[in-house]
Amino acid sequence: MMKKWAFVLLSATLVFSACSKKPAQEEASLPSAANADETMGDSDSGKAMGLQTVYFGYDAYTLNSEAKTILKANAQIMKDKPSIKIQVEGHCDQRGGIQYNIALGEKRSNSVKKFLMDQGIAKDRISVISFGKEKPVDPAENEAAYAKNRRGNFVVTSR
Repeated sequence: MMKKWAFVLLSATLVFSACSKKPAQEEASLPSAANADETMGDSDSGKAMGLQTVYFGYDAYTLNSEAKTILKANAQIMKDKPSIKIQVEGHCDQRGGIQYNIALGEKRSNSVKKFLMDQGIAKDRISVISFGKEKPVDPAENEAAYAKNRRGNFVVTSR
C-alpha cells in the first residue's frame, strides 16, 4: 500500500513540474514590446535615427513645401543608412468620422511613401499604415492640438 501511494505522489510531482513556468532566465532573454519600441523608435518621440514627422493641413494629404523639405532630409538619412526600413503612420485630428479619417490617414502615408520613392528610396523599405484619429499626439480639442495630430509619423521597423 505504501509503494502505491509513493508512486502516485511521484507521478503527481512529475506531472506538475512538467507544467510549471519556464525558468526566469529564458523569459528575460526574450525582447519585450517596450524594449523593441526603444530600440527602433519613432519620429514623434524623436527616436527614429533622425527621421522627422511631417504635418498636413486640414482635410489634406498633399505635401506642402515644409513637408517636402523634411522628407528630402529623411530620404537622405535612409540613403545614408541603406539597411533601415520604416513604416509611415498616417494620422488625423479628432474631427470627422472613423472611416473617413482612416482613409485620409492612408492617403497621407501613401503620399509620403510616394515622395520618398521619388527620392530614390526602394519601395520594399517603406510600409504604410493608417491610424486615422485613434492615436492623437495631443488629445486637446483646439486648433493647435489638431495641427499636431495631422501627421505622418516614421517608425523604424528594421535596422
